[in-house]
Amino acid sequence: MSSLASKFAALSTDNAPGQEVRRSDADIRALMVGETMPGPTVDFSHGDVDAFPPPPGAMERFVDAVRIGGRQAYTEYRGSADIRAELAAKLEGFTGAPVSTDAGIIVTPGTQGALFLAMAATVTAGDKVAIVQPDYFANRKLVQFFGGEVLPVTMDYLAGAEVAGLDLSALEAAFAAGAKTFVFSNPNNPTGAVYSQREIVRIVELASRHGVTVVADQLYSRLRYDGESYTHIRASDLPDEQCVTIMGPSKTESLSGYRLGVAFGAPAIIDRMEKLQAIVSLRAAGYNQAVLRAWFNEPSGWLAQRVSEHQGIRDELLVIFAEAGFPTRRPQAGSYVFPTLPSLRVAPLDFIQLLRQQANVIVTLGTEFGPHPHSVRLNFSQDRDAALNAARRIVAMVERYRV
Repeated sequence: MSSLASKFAALSTDNAPGQEVRRSDADIRALMVGETMPGPTVDFSHGDVDAFPPPPGAMERFVDAVRIGGRQAYTEYRGSADIRAELAAKLEGFTGAPVSTDAGIIVTPGTQGALFLAMAATVTAGDKVAIVQPDYFANRKLVQFFGGEVLPVTMDYLAGAEVAGLDLSALEAAFAAGAKTFVFSNPNNPTGAVYSQREIVRIVELASRHGVTVVADQLYSRLRYDGESYTHIRASDLPDEQCVTIMGPSKTESLSGYRLGVAFGAPAIIDRMEKLQAIVSLRAAGYNQAVLRAWFNEPSGWLAQRVSEHQGIRDELLVIFAEAGFPTRRPQAGSYVFPTLPSLRVAPLDFIQLLRQQANVIVTLGTEFGPHPHSVRLNFSQDRDAALNAARRIVAMVERYRV
């Protein structure tokens, strides 16, 4: 395979969330057992923005930007200066560390765009990059796409609720082996685990000692349950030039359709990200940027209500999976559960296809996030009744195909 073909093969989007394997009915029909199960299609590969709509005022901000016209449409490549100033103040207050309006923040087309730019700004061919397993599916793929070498660091997410379960000894070994960058999500995607203060402090100690750049994906850091405490890595004595934090309003605030992300931290890395964005997409869509004025400005009680509703769904799903005997981490934050299924008489990829064909349920296979073929990820930001009924259908399908 040519080097160019290999680069794009590494992206392997066929099994990514929302892109479940496309196979004809004939390919899977021979494996089918029993009849189809009644129930509406529930797509757990992403959240339902109809069940959980954006906060009030978001669309009005967009309309106002359209009325402003060209001045809002054609902002600086790193985003409108006025909006960046607002964001810097909000994010400084949220994370507890200063954010430079001019040099330390960029608005991007979604947090996915921010991740791509951050990785492109820190990883080149031959670089070693420490990656958590399991973690967000794009981390590993982007390292491989840019020609880097993945140094996997396992996370025993079922070990207990007090820690995320990161193997800190393995992380130290990866840094000692020459890792230049460490990328991780906190809360963890797909398990919902939140890193303890002790884990964050140790990551900072190791990164500082070895000069490792940290890319921290904090997309779900506002959607925390049971009063869960949270330690922002950028406020934990890590030199500013070694850290980039990624956040955005697409998940907790259901603003995914506007494709908005923000990266902030190391000025040199932010500058590289802007140079690349100027070539790739010019800027985050100008009118959409104005919607960020609604972020952190939700009506009183709005966020608490959203957290409460998600926590209720989480708790009921955990009961369903516990009764079925599926080991599952109790998510401390975010909208994902990551149950481990028992051994089945069909291959994991076949089961995912059977689940879609026979039960109208779409999930993401655990292999997207690491070597976890018997796990599935569910985004439970869904209509409550639909999500619970779909979870019961998953359990019934497992019983149908269990060894």
